[in-house]
Amino acid sequence: MRISACLLVFLLSATAGCGGRSSAALPGMPEPATALARSAAPWIPAAQSTFAIQYGGKTLDTNVNAAIYDVDGFDTTAATVARLHGMGRRVVCYIDVGTWENWRPDADRFPKSVLGKPDGHWKGERWLDISRLSVLQPIMSARFKMCARKGFDAVDPDNIDGYENRTGFKLTAAQQLTYDRWVAKRIHSFGLSAAQKNDNDQVADLRSSFDWAVLEECYKQGWCKQFTRYTDDDRLVVDIEYGLKKSEFLDKTCPQTEGYKETALLKHLNLDAWVVTCPASY
Repeated sequence: MRISACLLVFLLSATAGCGGRSSAALPGMPEPATALARSAAPWIPAAQSTFAIQYGGKTLDTNVNAAIYDVDGFDTTAATVARLHGMGRRVVCYIDVGTWENWRPDADRFPKSVLGKPDGHWKGERWLDISRLSVLQPIMSARFKMCARKGFDAVDPDNIDGYENRTGFKLTAAQQLTYDRWVAKRIHSFGLSAAQKNDNDQVADLRSSFDWAVLEECYKQGWCKQFTRYTDDDRLVVDIEYGLKKSEFLDKTCPQTEGYKETALLKHLNLDAWVVTCPASY
C-alpha cells in the first residue's frame, strides 16, 4: 500500500460499531516508556497483537487502543516516535522499497535507469528495477538508518513483490528473493525487526529472513492461511482489508483470521483514520 502521507493519525479506539478492544486487554502491549529502550535483539511483535496503521491526516489522535502503530517513516518525527513510546506503544516505520515516489525528499537520488512503469494505483509512483542492487542498496540503507535514528522499533518495507507486477523490467522470482532477503538483513543490521509485506508466493522462502508480516486483502484473495508459518511461531500477522462491507468483515473475515491467529483491520484504501476492528469475542 503506497500513500503520499501528510502526517499520521490513528483512530483505533472503541468507536461505536467498530469492535475495538479496550486498552486493558491489548495483546502485545508493551510496558511504559522505560521498558522500550532498544535491546540487542530486535523487538518482534507477538501473534494477535493489536495494530493501527495510518499514513494520512493532519493531527495525531492519541486515544488509541492498539499496541502497535504503523506510520510513515518520512513524515513521522523522532519526537512523535518518542511520544508514542512514552505511551507504551511500539512504532513501525513504513518505507517503500520497491517503487519510487516522486514526493520523497530523496527522490532525486534514484537514476532514471531504475525507474519503471507507473504503479497504476498511485500518482507519482513508479516501479523500481530491484535487480540493480548496487544502485538501490545505499538509498535504502539510508532510509533504514533514518528509521533507526528516529527510534522506530521495526520497518514495514512495501512493494517487495515487483516480479509479480508489470514493472517494465523482466524481474524474476530469484532476483526478488535476493533483494527481499537483503532488505530484511539490512533492516536487522540497524537493530530493527522486519515485516514481510505481502508476496505470499514466496512466504516459504522468506519466512527465515523476516520476523512478522503485514498483508493486504489476504482474506479477499484467499491466501491468509499461508502466513500461519508466522503465527504458528507466535509472530504477528496483520491483514488489512479494503472495500468490504462491514458485515462481511465482521461475520466472515474476523472469524477466519482469528482462526489463523491473525489480526485483521478494515480500512479505506487511502489509509485515513477510519477503521473497523474485529470484536474481542472471537
